[in-house]
Amino acid sequence: MSDIDRLFREYFTPLVRYLERQVGDRDSAEELVQETFVRAMRHEMRINERAWLFTTATNLLRDYARRDQRQRRHHEHIQHEEFERERDSIRSAMETPADPSPTQQALYSLGERDRSALLLCEEGFSYDEIARMIGLSPQSVGTTLSRARKRVLQNYESLTRATQIAGGTNVES
Repeated sequence: MSDIDRLFREYFTPLVRYLERQVGDRDSAEELVQETFVRAMRHEMRINERAWLFTTATNLLRDYARRDQRQRRHHEHIQHEEFERERDSIRSAMETPADPSPTQQALYSLGERDRSALLLCEEGFSYDEIARMIGLSPQSVGTTLSRARKRVLQNYESLTRATQIAGGTNVES
C-alpha cells in the first residue's frame, strides 16, 4: 500500500468531518478533502503528516470561504440591479396617462406607497417581497393593501358619481 493510500484511509473521514462542520455541507467538505489529497500527492510532507493535511485543508477552506463570499456579493449585486430595474419599470408604469379612465384616476389618487403595494400585489408578489420593495414591515403590507383597496373603491365611486352628475345622468339609476 502506498503512502497516499494509507493517508487517505487514515485521514479521509476525520478531514471530511472537520471540514463539514466548518462549511455545513458534506459535498463541499469532500471536494476540499479531495483537493487536500491532490496537494499531498504533489508535495513532500514533512514530519507530521496529520498536521500537514489539516493545515492544507484549513488553507483550502479559507480560499473556499473567500471565493464563496465574493460569489455571494456578486449575486447580491445582481439581485439589487434587478430590483432597481423592476422598481423603475413599476414607477414608469405608474405615471399618470394623459386621459386617465375613472379607474386609473382612482388608482392615481392614492399615495405612492399604497399604489405601489396594490400594483405589486396585482402582479403576484408576496407580502414579504412587497414589504422589501417599498420599505414596509411584512406585517403592515396586509393593512396597507386593505386601506388602498378601500380608497380606490371610494375614489372610483366618487369619480363616477361626479362624471354622471356632470353629464346630467341620474345618479340614483
